[in-house]
Amino acid sequence: MSSLTELLLLTVGCGVAAFPFGNDTATDKPTPSQQSKAGSQAASADWPQFRGPDGQGHSNAKDLALTWSETSNIKWKRAIEGTAWSSPVIQDNQIWLTSATEKGKTLSVICLERGSGRQLHHLTPFGSIAPVGLHPKNSYASPTPIIEGNRIYVHFGPYGTACLETNGKVVWKTRLAHKTYYGPSSSPVLMDDLLIVQCHGTDVRFVTALDKKTGQARWTRTHEALSPKLKSHNSESTPLVIQTATGRQLICNVAGHVLAYDPLTGESLWSVRQQENYAQVPRPVFGHDLVFTAGGYFSPVVFAIRPAGTGDITESHVVWSVRKAVPNNPSPLLVGDELYMVSDKGIASCLDARTGALRWRERLGGNFSASPISADGRIYFFSEEGITTVLAPGRRFQKLATNKLEGRIMASPAISGSAIFLRTQRNLYSIARSASP
Repeated sequence: MSSLTELLLLTVGCGVAAFPFGNDTATDKPTPSQQSKAGSQAASADWPQFRGPDGQGHSNAKDLALTWSETSNIKWKRAIEGTAWSSPVIQDNQIWLTSATEKGKTLSVICLERGSGRQLHHLTPFGSIAPVGLHPKNSYASPTPIIEGNRIYVHFGPYGTACLETNGKVVWKTRLAHKTYYGPSSSPVLMDDLLIVQCHGTDVRFVTALDKKTGQARWTRTHEALSPKLKSHNSESTPLVIQTATGRQLICNVAGHVLAYDPLTGESLWSVRQQENYAQVPRPVFGHDLVFTAGGYFSPVVFAIRPAGTGDITESHVVWSVRKAVPNNPSPLLVGDELYMVSDKGIASCLDARTGALRWRERLGGNFSASPISADGRIYFFSEEGITTVLAPGRRFQKLATNKLEGRIMASPAISGSAIFLRTQRNLYSIARSASP
């Protein structure tokens, strides 16, 4: 491990007494590359990571509920202790999610039974912590876990990263040292035998790839802020691994830059400048040989980028850009030839993905932080006011339903089987057709 990595990562290995470790003899299920062509139907019935099987908000689920309320099409409703904006992840009969209690002093990892909502595990792998720095719209448990085989990976920004077995046993733990102004937000990414984590702090800015079996760093890549202003703000959008004609790329949307790396080595491939934009939140999406990024306070922009070339490709490879009604928080959604997005203030837009031409723009109402999903031939948008607006995809605006639940929605949902799992401020709902509370 390099001296730089040792400085950034307070990593604990097997046999070191700082943290207790579990048995590391379990095997992982082999999985295909996470990258799929955006807009295509996702291949898994599970929901293993932030934004689903392909990381871009697509599900192949059928027979989902179109309408629901507190008294209709609710299979079960489970109160979740604490506060968090992380999404649930689902595999087989297990639902995993994270939470933070006591003003972030206790970070929890919770497992529920998928069919009933019954709690199976409530774990606190990091003990008591002393968190600092949090945006009013963020939580101390905003990064979404990721599940693969019999292991669940959780990340709480600088407060802890861990691998647990699905029976609740800790495999390894580490802390990725950086200071946050807004709190943790970037979810981890799995690729082959690597767990990739982005840490863009106010002191150091880096992305690192950990050995998923041990938590030891394989590579760490730092980057500098473009200006003194950007040094004072952290920015942690969840990265995306894409497959291009020349190989896989890790796309990181950070303050002032879009950065691309070789995910196996950390080698820098290309970058696009975003001027003074910071606090990047939306996850990139990929399709039609274009990377689509969004976000940036206080002048959000959507870029469509050809992921080729080397070095600074701002002038040569940005195919189009849009600055009107662009989200700061919700990720965009690519379905077929159209790119959909909703601004934080509730303005939904449909753009031609290849050209950026506007197809339609309509006000949904409310405020938005959760990312939309595509499933069962519909698009679902989730407002902070607890309202889900269901649209038909296409070049004209067509609203299919509006559904209201109690509580605030900040977390992006998950889909498994024929159910939508929707987290509000205090509860997790299992929403299914012809269900009753």
